[in-house]
Amino acid sequence: MTNQTTPSLVRAIWRDLTAIGKFPLLLLVLIFATSIGVVLTTYQTRTQITLRDGLLENREKLDSEWRNLILEENALAEHTRVQRIAIKDLDMKRPDSDKEVIVNLK
Repeated sequence: MTNQTTPSLVRAIWRDLTAIGKFPLLLLVLIFATSIGVVLTTYQTRTQITLRDGLLENREKLDSEWRNLILEENALAEHTRVQRIAIKDLDMKRPDSDKEVIVNLK
């Protein structure tokens, strides 16, 4: 029996990479680093797009609600409606022109 061990393939590859193939090893590490960077950038981009879509949808809902409130405000502020409520509910009437008082601001 001999004490000679069979050479390990992994050790042989590692010796070749560290002795001869330093440049290819560096390129391999850079490729892995840039691929991880691409994956992270893609993930962040998709997250931001999803967030933007949600915000745009929220803006559309708020815009629609704002338009409805403007329409409601215009309907409630209509002159004939205000005049009808003033006369009917508050027993108000238009003053005679001789009872009107004009106040001038300085």
